[in-house]
Amino acid sequence: MNKKISILAISLSLSFTACQVSDFENAYTDPSKIAVSSVEKQFTGFLQTNRNFVLPDYWNYFVILRITSNRFNQTVGWVNGENQYVPGSAAIEGRWNNFYQTLAQYRELEKIYNNAPAAEKADKRIYMIAATTYLYDDLQKMVDLHGDVPFNDAGKLSQNGGDYDKSYAKYDKAEDLYKQMLDNLKTYADELSTISVKTGISAGFRTQDYVLKGDITAWRRYVNALRLRMLTRVSASGTFSGRSKTEIAEILGNASKYPVVTSNAENIQITVSDLNSPIHSKNFRTGLEDWNGNVASKKIIDHLKGNDDPRLRFLFEPGADAKGSYTGLNQMDNESKQTADIASNTIAIYNRSTLSRNQFFPGVIINASEVSLLAAEYYLGAGNDAAAKTHYESAIRQSAQFYNNMRKISNDNTVAAPADVTATELDAYIAKDAISWDKATNASAKIKLIAEQKWIHFNVVQAYENWSENRRLDALNLSFWTDNSNNQKTPPTRWYYPGVEQNFNGPNYEAVKANDKLDKRIFWDIK
Repeated sequence: MNKKISILAISLSLSFTACQVSDFENAYTDPSKIAVSSVEKQFTGFLQTNRNFVLPDYWNYFVILRITSNRFNQTVGWVNGENQYVPGSAAIEGRWNNFYQTLAQYRELEKIYNNAPAAEKADKRIYMIAATTYLYDDLQKMVDLHGDVPFNDAGKLSQNGGDYDKSYAKYDKAEDLYKQMLDNLKTYADELSTISVKTGISAGFRTQDYVLKGDITAWRRYVNALRLRMLTRVSASGTFSGRSKTEIAEILGNASKYPVVTSNAENIQITVSDLNSPIHSKNFRTGLEDWNGNVASKKIIDHLKGNDDPRLRFLFEPGADAKGSYTGLNQMDNESKQTADIASNTIAIYNRSTLSRNQFFPGVIINASEVSLLAAEYYLGAGNDAAAKTHYESAIRQSAQFYNNMRKISNDNTVAAPADVTATELDAYIAKDAISWDKATNASAKIKLIAEQKWIHFNVVQAYENWSENRRLDALNLSFWTDNSNNQKTPPTRWYYPGVEQNFNGPNYEAVKANDKLDKRIFWDIK
């Protein structure tokens, strides 16, 4: 049993085992502790399975992001060493296993819903739309990390009546999964624009939905903002380029039917309200800070400091012995120099009171600054420079406001609260030569501005999206130390598949083995 449950994409649970989080029952019914589940209860069990990959938590930050995306984005500095560009097995398996545990919970929800009477299915349609949207957000990240992944036949051990042989899942093509997600999300966007949810169902949905508190309008924004992100991600792919232009124009041109996030008040996130509940960010501290995982890179510090970026004082703090000066770790220095620099306590670190020790830090999914930058890129490509500039500058203001707000909600005062960002500061920053939209001489220069703002805004908070956008836009010109001891001399362009796939899903893995290389680009990563 243990051997078979380790595989790929079978279920990882016969029914509800992934829901067994002991303290979660205080806030939400745990489906694993009851004889019969329901759509409502299983919906919450599904959401909670990956909550620690949305809320900032230890495993995701320390085991996974510390040695992968945070470094590949050069949003952090670290001591160079051999084999540093090969994602570790614990990182890969941790992310992979959590996705398939989450998928197994979704399949159980799917089974319960599909077996319900037609009238109940119609009443509870909102649960499946919300669950599938949330799942697609996670699936998109998996595709962006690996390329082809098992999905449509995966996680179905329970649906298949416990038949293991029937439950080994083939890999779906990355392009096919993007098409499937975009097709379904378009359907959901249209459906949600006219949906009517009964009062009793709506009340239950508000109780069970701890992501957006049952707010249908917020789910509409989530669906359309996710579409916008995904359509932009594949916009350079020949298969999707025409569709991307058409559908993005439709989304941005019809706010009443296809609302997106336009202010920080509308951000799609898991909000932390009660530190006595399981919804908290208490483990962000150890996840980011342990083993110097919060050291600032020279590249990001120099950019922020050189352009008088007001976000500097919210995102970072000077080293304890730096006398108030912000200095980042030079990634091109050798190991001994970097080790000495970190030991000197003169290197800046991520602001502990804004981020890692802020137990109220939300689980960020999609927020206003990201949406504005996506819109800026679209309008630039469509030849509407004025609209592109407006969204670009709005993104900067929204980002600064977001991190200003993060410091205000923090329950930690390790670092004194800085002065609020002012409109005058932001005006001056936006007018800087290196930041100014008007002073960028061509489209490539403006794409670089967009890429830099995404990099700053995402930093370590949205590391997966940061790495995907950095690979897609390829505009930051990051310099990395060359690891001559390894075949992988610089950061990869994708992750390996976990070893359990080769061991327990061998026949299906063989179909993708030839592409299981760190330098194999994801289909949208076109240079």
